[in-house]
Amino acid sequence: MLPKHSKMPAIKDSHIVKIAVEYVDNTPQMYPQLIEFDQRQPLGAIIQNLCSSWGIPDAESYALQFDGINYVTEKNRNEVKNGTVLKLRFSPSKTTNDILEKLRSGTEDEKVAELKELQVLSADNTFALEFIKEQGLRLIIALIEDGQCEERILELALCSFVQLMEHGTISWDILEPSFIMRNVAFINGSSKPEIIQSALSILENIVQSSNKYALVEKEITLETLLKLLRDATRTQVQQNAIALLNALFIKADDGKRRMLAATLGSKQYRSVINSVITPTMGAEMAHQLYVLQTLTLGLLEQRMKTAMDVQDQDAQEKIKELRRIAFEADGIEPMPDVTARRQHGSSYSSHYKKLGFKCDINPAQDFFETPPGTLALDCMIYFARNYTQSYTKVVHENSCRADEHECPFGRTSIELVKVLCDIFRIGESPSEQGQEFYPMFFTHDHPFEEFFCICIVVLNKTWKDMRATTEDFVKVFSVVREQIVRSIVGRPASLEDFKAKIHTFTYNTITTLRQQERTSREECESTASAIVSLKKKITPEIRALIKEQRLGYLIVGTRFCKYSGGKRERDKYWYVRLSPNHKVIHYGDCDEKTVPTLEELSNKLPVIDIRQMLVGKECPHMKEMRSKKASTPLGFSLVPESSEQPTLDFIAPDEATFNYWTDGINALLGQPMTSKQQEEDFETLLSMEIKLRLLDTEGVDISKDPPAIPPEPENYDFCFDS
Repeated sequence: MLPKHSKMPAIKDSHIVKIAVEYVDNTPQMYPQLIEFDQRQPLGAIIQNLCSSWGIPDAESYALQFDGINYVTEKNRNEVKNGTVLKLRFSPSKTTNDILEKLRSGTEDEKVAELKELQVLSADNTFALEFIKEQGLRLIIALIEDGQCEERILELALCSFVQLMEHGTISWDILEPSFIMRNVAFINGSSKPEIIQSALSILENIVQSSNKYALVEKEITLETLLKLLRDATRTQVQQNAIALLNALFIKADDGKRRMLAATLGSKQYRSVINSVITPTMGAEMAHQLYVLQTLTLGLLEQRMKTAMDVQDQDAQEKIKELRRIAFEADGIEPMPDVTARRQHGSSYSSHYKKLGFKCDINPAQDFFETPPGTLALDCMIYFARNYTQSYTKVVHENSCRADEHECPFGRTSIELVKVLCDIFRIGESPSEQGQEFYPMFFTHDHPFEEFFCICIVVLNKTWKDMRATTEDFVKVFSVVREQIVRSIVGRPASLEDFKAKIHTFTYNTITTLRQQERTSREECESTASAIVSLKKKITPEIRALIKEQRLGYLIVGTRFCKYSGGKRERDKYWYVRLSPNHKVIHYGDCDEKTVPTLEELSNKLPVIDIRQMLVGKECPHMKEMRSKKASTPLGFSLVPESSEQPTLDFIAPDEATFNYWTDGINALLGQPMTSKQQEEDFETLLSMEIKLRLLDTEGVDISKDPPAIPPEPENYDFCFDS
C-alpha cells in the first residue's frame, strides 16, 4: 500500500502523442509528415519545425487545423490524440486579411470564391473572432445592404453573417433599422429560398435578442409567414418561418398572443400548419412545432390559474346553464320572482347535487381550486352546449345510480381538466430540446375543449366498468390517465383518431397490459446479470429467515389429534413444542383448548437423539390408517437413535402444519427444507427483497448485461505530485 502522502508516478513521455500532419494544398512535393506532438512545446515552435521540414518560409502565417474546420489553439490542443491527422494551413489572421482584400477589390467571381470559404470557416470560433476583430462583419453587413449586390454574393454573405453572429461575441443590438428593413424586403419579395432562409433566421434572432424587435413585429405580418409556409419549396424556409412566428409569439403581449392564436386556429391557417407536418420532418422542425403548440396551449394558463369570483355573473350564468340543459327539456329557464326562487332553491340544490358538485348550495366554490380554476367550467359548458345529448346522458345515467356508485360529473370534470393540464404541461415554458407535439391539436379551433369532451365520456364508461364508488376516485383517475397517455403515443393525426384509439383502451385492456408489462419487466430484470448477482447474495439471508420462522413455529407448538388402531380418538389431543434453545422436543396430553407450557409437557425427545424423519407411507403408523389415500400426505414420524424407543408419530391437521413441521425438523437435523411451501415462501420473500432494494432505481432500465468497462486512459497525467 502506498504511503499516505505518496503520489502515483507519471508515465514517462505521456505528454507526447504521435500524429500525422498534411499540407492543406496537397502539393505533390509536400508529403504528409509523421511527428511526435509534444503537448509541453509551444504551438509556434511545432509549426516552425513543420514549415522548416517542408521548406515553407514565414511560419508565423500558418496554423494547425483539425480534420474539420476548427483551428488548433492552446485551449483545445489537448484534443490532439495519438493517430490524429492535422492540416497545416494559413492562420486565421492571414486568411482573414486575404478574404477581406478580395471582398474589397476583387472581381465578382473572386468574391464568390472567398465568400464560399468564409461560409465554411465562420463556423470556427477562433476564425470568427479574428474576422470580426478586423472589421470583417461590417463589410459583410455593407454587402447585404448594397442594393446592387449580385444574388449569388448576397446569398453567401447572408449565410456567413448568420454563422458569425451565432458565436455570440457581437450583440444583435448593433444592427441598424436599414439592415433590418433590408431583410424584411427579402422575405416580402420574391428572393431565392436560400436568401429568405437566412433572412428569416436573422429576423428571428433580432426578435429574440435585440431591443429592435418592435420593428420586425410591425413589418412582418402573420399572413406573410403563412404564405411562406404554404408556398416554400425548402423545408428549411418553413422551419425558419415557424421559428420567427414563435419568436414573435413569445415577445407579444397577452392580447396580441390571443389574436395570433385565434388566427392560427382558423381552418384556413390550420391547413397551412398541417401541410408541414410530415413523417420525414427533421428534429428541428418537430421542435419548432412543439414550441408553437406549447405557446398556443399556454394561453389556457390564465383561466387555469384563475379561481372563480362569486361576483362573476358570466361564470354564474354558465353554472345555471349547466343545470338548465341537464334538467329542463327546452333549456330555457323563466325568470322567477322572489317567492318562486325560494321555492325552487331546494330543487336547484338537488339538481346541483345530481350534477356532481361538492358544494350543491353554491357550486361556484368548486371552482376555487387552481389549477384548474375556471378552465374547468369553460370545458364543462363547452361539452354541454356542443354535445348536449352526451352531456345529458352522462348526468342522467349517474342520477339513476345508487349514491355510492354514481360518477359525479362536476367533481370528475374538474379533476379531469386538472389531469389534462398536467399531461400537456399547460403553463410551462417550452424546453430547449422538446419535440413532442400533437398534430390533432392543429385540427380544431377549440382543440383542448374537444379533447376534454372525448375524455369525459371515456371517464364515465371507465367508472362503470370498474364498478367504482366515490372511494375509488383516485384509482379511477389512475386508469383514465393511463388510457389518455397510451392513446396519445404515436401522435394521433386527428381528434377522431384519438377518439378511436382511446376507446380500445378499456379498463380490462389497461389491467391486462399492466400485468403483461409487470411480468415482462420482472422477467427481464430477473435475467439481468446485476439482479442475478444480487439474488445470489441475498439467498442465504432468505433461507435463514425461513428457517427462523419454521423453528419459531415449532417453539409455539401445535395441537395434534390422537389416533389409535388407525382411527382418530374422539376428544383426545396431544401437544408438541420445541424448547427455545432448539435442543428438546416436549410433548404430552392436552385438552381441546388449553395450550400447555413446557413444564406441563412431561415427555421429552432430545433433538440429538433423533436419527431421522419419515414421511407419508414410510411412517409405521400410516400402515394402520384406513383412509390411506387422504391421510398419507400429512403423516410424519421421528425415529429415535435407540431402537428400543418407539417412534414419535404425527398426523398434521392440514398441509400448512405438515409443511412447517417437516421443514422445522429438517432444519433441526441439518437437512435442507424441501416442502413446496418453503419454495413458495422463498420466491415471495426473494421477490419482495429485490423490489425493496431496487426502489431507488424506479424508472431506470436495468440492462441485461453490465456496461463495458472503459479502456484505460492513454496516460496518467492527472496523477502528479503537487
